[in-house]
Amino acid sequence: MRTEDAIVNRVEKSGLMTIDLQDYLKDIQTRVIDLKDYLFEGLVLKEKDFRTALKALDAAKFKEVVVLITCTADAIIPVWAYMLLMSKLSGITQSIAIGNEADLERVLIDHAINKIKWLDYSDAKVVVKGCGFVHQRDYAYAKLTQALLPHVASVMYGEPCSTVPVYKKPR
Repeated sequence: MRTEDAIVNRVEKSGLMTIDLQDYLKDIQTRVIDLKDYLFEGLVLKEKDFRTALKALDAAKFKEVVVLITCTADAIIPVWAYMLLMSKLSGITQSIAIGNEADLERVLIDHAINKIKWLDYSDAKVVVKGCGFVHQRDYAYAKLTQALLPHVASVMYGEPCSTVPVYKKPR
């Protein structure tokens, strides 16, 4: 094969950097605290009993994980319960989500985005990988774009061989 007939990988030569949010999401461990386990007769949270249970709670189980605090029972949980749990776990966990699985997913996305080394993308042409399975896609890609903008020369969405231009830094 002659040199002028060689196949040229234009994507490789373009200098595009690909960022796949899944790469940052995959190693995050989670744990769930379900307040239904602390309800008296499955109906109400009693402050004294809850405080006693929190004293016995092994906080080491939550070290360096993202915690979801939820209640899967149909009960009204007082605000102080979340505050007590937060004071018990603050400084131990990586992050804490309050609510349901969707709330946890948004916290995981925020946590993953915060793990990205932005200097690696300084003035780069970045393609945000579009294939893959990321929960809360709209939220995830909007937040990732917001985080990228101060650092990059351009943002595209899709695959390096087929992108949709999203942003180009003004000159």
